[in-house]
Amino acid sequence: MPRFCANLSFLFTELPFPERFAAAARAGFRGVEYLFAYDWPAADIAVWLREAGLEQVLFNLPVGGWAAGERGCACHPGREAEFRAGLEQALEYAAALGCTRLHALAGLRPAGVSEAELEATFLENMGAAADACARQGVTLLMEPINSRVDMPGYWLDTPARAFALQAQAGREGLLVQLDLYHAQVMAGDLARTLETQLARIGHIQVADNPGRQEPGTGEIHYPYLFALLDRLGYQGWVGCEYRPRAGTEAGLGWLRPWQTEA
Repeated sequence: MPRFCANLSFLFTELPFPERFAAAARAGFRGVEYLFAYDWPAADIAVWLREAGLEQVLFNLPVGGWAAGERGCACHPGREAEFRAGLEQALEYAAALGCTRLHALAGLRPAGVSEAELEATFLENMGAAADACARQGVTLLMEPINSRVDMPGYWLDTPARAFALQAQAGREGLLVQLDLYHAQVMAGDLARTLETQLARIGHIQVADNPGRQEPGTGEIHYPYLFALLDRLGYQGWVGCEYRPRAGTEAGLGWLRPWQTEA
């Protein structure tokens, strides 16, 4: 059965961040992810993980000012030094937390920059970052995020583009983070994507569409997709990155059969 991890930036937000780790463990999760770690000392997070018996699965590189609208800079010419500094900080946290996956956000499309320059900048940044991550035993991830609903203007917005860029980069340690919600919004055809691209996927996330709420609330047939992942032999984590409709605990019914079977 798939291994599910809780995204603590979306789930258990009824609680202060330090208390979400224990809450996730009580709910049956064995791993956690979240958007960013940098508001808390890595040593403190390591304690929360250890006390809850959880694995740190994933977090993002810094983006500058998330609340102010920043969404990364990996594709932005002229911000290479900022990208490298963020990578160094993320790798320090990853070492302290035993985390082996990092996601680098590509960024919003800047005005007045050609597509060729954006692509070249992204590939250069991500290739160098993947090499640095590999030296620490970390896999670097790129995620296509939908530009129709959640992140207008995001440059890396379709699975097809992400897989094409991953192939161009030519780094074994650079894989695609496939959020099935974002993929459904932009492209659909989820089962075929999993069947044809699984070897190039380093992490999967879930939410239903429309609404980005719990699996089972929308159009995506998750029982079929979870069974497909088993048939395909997927060994990675499935991150629960959705907005609960009425509190985290109240919305976990969809997960119970999979936890029991596991």
